[in-house]
Amino acid sequence: MIGVALKMLLGDKLKYLALVAGLAFAALLVTQQASIFLGYTLRTGAWIRDTGAADLWVMDPQLVFTEDNKPMLERALYQVRGVDGVDWAVPMYKGWLTVRLPDGTRVTSRLIGLDDASLVGGPPEMVSGRLEDLRRDRAVIIHADQASDGLLLKRGLEGEGPRPLRIGDTLGVRDHGLEVVGTFRSAPEFFWDPLVYTTYSRALQVAPPDRRMTGYVLVKCKPGTDVQTVAQRIEERTGLEARTSAEFEDVTMWFVLVKTGILVNFGFTILLGFVVGALAAGQTFYMFVLDNLRHYAALKAMGATSGTLALMVGAQLMVAAFVGYGVGLGAACLTTLAPASSGLAFEMPWQVPALGFAAIMVCAGIAGGIALLRVLRVDPALVFKS
Repeated sequence: MIGVALKMLLGDKLKYLALVAGLAFAALLVTQQASIFLGYTLRTGAWIRDTGAADLWVMDPQLVFTEDNKPMLERALYQVRGVDGVDWAVPMYKGWLTVRLPDGTRVTSRLIGLDDASLVGGPPEMVSGRLEDLRRDRAVIIHADQASDGLLLKRGLEGEGPRPLRIGDTLGVRDHGLEVVGTFRSAPEFFWDPLVYTTYSRALQVAPPDRRMTGYVLVKCKPGTDVQTVAQRIEERTGLEARTSAEFEDVTMWFVLVKTGILVNFGFTILLGFVVGALAAGQTFYMFVLDNLRHYAALKAMGATSGTLALMVGAQLMVAAFVGYGVGLGAACLTTLAPASSGLAFEMPWQVPALGFAAIMVCAGIAGGIALLRVLRVDPALVFKS
């Protein structure tokens, strides 16, 4: 009976292709949009993951995500260092300053000041130069892909065309001259302002003076100590917030998702793909069943049970669902061919195809349930009617 069911399905090529196309479109929307949503979600915490090294981030309790500028008093560093269980603690500066490029272009950049002695929290991969070169006079390092980060000389120098910054170029920050001594590469971020790294003491020199200049205190716990216990001690002693990298990443992610509306927008798109797939599959398959109702009636007249007819309908839908899912998933994977310069975020762990498969199975189930009711109610005598 399965063979008969498949011959019925493939015999009506137009409706079969329409059914597959509807399910493929649903699979494409669900898997592609879920992958793009996940890609942007992961990018919100890219800078936290790249910073690494520390077990805890100590920050102002009012700070709600990485780009929220709420610096602390410098004494916070010494208070944290005195907490039991802390192996070491170093300061980090993070601020937004206008950087003047050699051609006169001004770009708002995120200036990161690393601890002078240890340089903890530096970028994960140096492309040119060394991280230690930051200890040189007036030194900064910038992202290797400056064009995408905004650090691009638009007019060039001495007759040159537009070009990215390179080692030896100078930057101006509040009447302070800084020299590029290296370039780095890091994971793509959700936030767009270019990153410029220097030492903590130099960051304090070039930034506008204020009583509160310390953005974060990075903490490493002593071996064998519980990180959460140390975090609780820091909070009790200093009144500040102590978060692990994972906690800080989660806070940033949820703030961005809720405040920007990304969660709602992508959620509606994924839901729309599911609804469209269910409606298209349901309507197409129902029309297919109506066109083949006499065949089902004939089988029922020959003794086919309701269970057999249900198995036939299920087989027809499963074949269409698997083919549609495969086509839709393959089309979604073609998104990875988009050029890196487009800035498109795309992450597809196994959970995303699993979500897409479940959605398509539900679409097929809805379509099959509606059609099956019509099949089970068919009168066997229909086959003898003209």
